[in-house]
Amino acid sequence: MRDIITILTVIINVVAMFSLIAGVLLHSGQGGGLSDMFGGGSGAGLGSAAAERNLNRITTVIALVWLLTVIALALLLSN
Repeated sequence: MRDIITILTVIINVVAMFSLIAGVLLHSGQGGGLSDMFGGGSGAGLGSAAAERNLNRITTVIALVWLLTVIALALLLSN
């Protein structure tokens, strides 16, 4: 049973890792990012600002999932 939980935790960790990489790459840099990708510029509309806020929230949740799976793996593999 412990092996199954460890394997599932590793799978969740890897999926969260790649999702976190994609989420960070979608964020705006000096003024671009998700807003510029969908046609907004310096005069971006309200939709792109909401999309950027949602992307921040999603990336934060994915980062927390990744962190929790790292801690869980440390506890599972320490014994």
